[in-house]
Amino acid sequence: MQEFVYAKAPTGLTRDEIRLSLVKSLAGRTLLNVLIIPPDFTRYHSNAGLITNQYYHMLTEQGCTVDILPALGTHTPVTAEQAAAMFGDIPFQTFLPHQWREDLVTLGTIPGGFISGITDGLWKEPISAQINKRIMNPRYDLILSVGQVVPHEVIGMANHAKNLFIGVGGVDMINKTHMIGAVFGMERVMGKDHTPVRRILDYAMERFLKQRPILFVLTVCTAHNNDIHTHGLFISEDRSCLNAAIRLSQEKNIDFVTKGLRKCVVYLTPEEYHTTWLGNKAIYRTRMAMADGGELLILAPGIRRFGEDMQVDGLIRKYGYQGRLQTLDAFQNEDNTDLRQNMSAAAHLIHGSSDGRFSITYAVKNIAKDAIEAAGYQAADYDTMIKRYDPNSLSYGYNTLPDGEEIYFIPNPALGLWINQERF
Repeated sequence: MQEFVYAKAPTGLTRDEIRLSLVKSLAGRTLLNVLIIPPDFTRYHSNAGLITNQYYHMLTEQGCTVDILPALGTHTPVTAEQAAAMFGDIPFQTFLPHQWREDLVTLGTIPGGFISGITDGLWKEPISAQINKRIMNPRYDLILSVGQVVPHEVIGMANHAKNLFIGVGGVDMINKTHMIGAVFGMERVMGKDHTPVRRILDYAMERFLKQRPILFVLTVCTAHNNDIHTHGLFISEDRSCLNAAIRLSQEKNIDFVTKGLRKCVVYLTPEEYHTTWLGNKAIYRTRMAMADGGELLILAPGIRRFGEDMQVDGLIRKYGYQGRLQTLDAFQNEDNTDLRQNMSAAAHLIHGSSDGRFSITYAVKNIAKDAIEAAGYQAADYDTMIKRYDPNSLSYGYNTLPDGEEIYFIPNPALGLWINQERF
């Protein structure tokens, strides 16, 4: 089955156009039990909520039993409020939590020799391919993997097999792929296909899940003013949907700036961003656009802590965002067993630093200034900064303030990647 639809209007596909493609994707199938794997609330702007809702009603109206397993990765479970906001009127009891340390089966191993060959020898350890046990449950006639293709700091372009092996995967795959992405270098992967982590997931998909009834449903969206525009919908059982979605996402989700940004202001909506683990998208997605010596100011009223869980939060507070080399030194120190046992946290610390190339200032309401500074960032008073850089009075892109200060404003970094054209 293959269904690729491109929006003709800049406002994107209509609900009816999306629904028609979803109806086509189910045509001719006899289904009793279906598992839907959408993203969690951190991918609110993927339009996967609407798609999941439409699938749910189509299937249940036909007498089908539907379970929904959000692809949490290491994130906190979806709350009832988040589920209602993103997925509409689907009963909350339909949502199953992915427990990434427990609900797993091991499918096989990606050999160290293969990984060494695709990482220029930077990583040589094998990876255990684990996945939520429900994916392998034979009672499901169809598994719908719903998500968005967008530039990503670990894999290059998000989704497809990532939704499975990372989104509902196990600790070994999550930890090691994040570390591989960090060691290989974000600038070498962001916005690109066939990166080391993508090739690892392609390997696992081809060898371990080829016989499962998985249908990928991928979107390409923009949402500069928090209005979701779905520019393409790509549905298939194989990788062809990813190939087409990547090409469109590279066109829609990568913004080139004409010169390095001296001052960039990023706003993180409080509904979506509660931790620096998520909020650091502001750093990942802008670092290739920032000028040497520039300043990145992150306005984050909803940030309440650093990690998604308290174990990771403690690691971030202990080691801080101190740069790639210092983090690698700490990771390689055999005395630091807590960090060595949590590679995804170590990778996150690397991703969240500018390595001193530009300054990073967080303006938050719910974390003490000294805690922000101890974690390796500069801190600014939120109330002061929001008066000067009011998101409601700024336009996406270049702005000149009344006193002549020039800034580049990004209202939400989740759906984009910004690159300095002079360096690309």
